[in-house]
Formats: sequence, C-alpha cells, structure tokens
Amino acid sequence: MGLYDAARLFGFEVESSDNLRFIPLAVRFNLDRFGMRISLEQWQMLPYEDRVLLARFPIEDEAEIEKNFDLTLEEMLKTHTNTQPDHVARDTDPVWAHADAVPETVIRQSSLCGVSSPSLSKWGKLDRFQRYALAKLSRNTDKVNHDFLPAMREFGLTE
Repeated sequence: MGLYDAARLFGFEVESSDNLRFIPLAVRFNLDRFGMRISLEQWQMLPYEDRVLLARFPIEDEAEIEKNFDLTLEEMLKTHTNTQPDHVARDTDPVWAHADAVPETVIRQSSLCGVSSPSLSKWGKLDRFQRYALAKLSRNTDKVNHDFLPAMREFGLTE
C-alpha cells in the first residue's frame, strides 16, 4: 500500500495543527496502533518534510496498515533527535473500534460542549478513524477540547 499524496488532516485540524506544529490525528492513530508514544518536543524537532511524510501513512483497516510506519519513525527520531519513541502496551480492544456503543467519554465531552452526544445509529455510521478522532478528542472529561465540537460538525453529528 502506498502513501497518500498529501498529509491526512481532518478539516478541523488544518488550523489547529498549525502547519504540522502539533501531532495530527493520523499520526496519533498509527502511533497508538503500533504501541508507540512520542513527545511534542520530539515531533517538533523532526524536519517539516518528515512530519508531512508521517502524516501521509494510511489509516485504514488494521490489515492494511503500512508496515514501515514504525521503522520510518524510529529512523527519523534517531537521525534528528537522537531519541527513540516510547513503547507502550497497545489497546487491543479500543472503545472507538466498536460501532455499537458510544463511549462514555464522548457522551461527557458532548455535554461539556453543550451538544447532544451522537446517537447510536450516527456513531455506527462513522468510519473507524472518525470514531478514533472523537474518542481521542474526548479523553479529558474535565475540560472542553477545542477541536471536539468542530469535529462533531465536520462528521455531521451536530450543526
């Protein structure tokens, strides 16, 4: 499977990613699937072209994942930061993978934002990456995430 022609960014991420100054969700998605973590400082030390390349890796079905993402990231970090990513346990059954239940964190974040949470039928119609994005954006249930409501709008879940 080849790389995408451009960085994989949701519309709401274009402004908030600040020209890839922040780690986009496509990269976070692959980091999570490989059980890897990098700091914002490590990300920002990578040349812009490397950040674009990492954001171009596929985010489709698990079987389709580009097998070189982890090796590419490790080599980039070694070359440009003299560091390696942290390796963490992979979540083998993440809440976003289930189309049959809206995660509690998404329900709470919706409430914090003053909107209705996605109905089960609408949640089930989202693709895996959209569900991942909402789950990731809602992981802090004490504070409104500035990208959550724009994501809900982009995914057609609220006006």
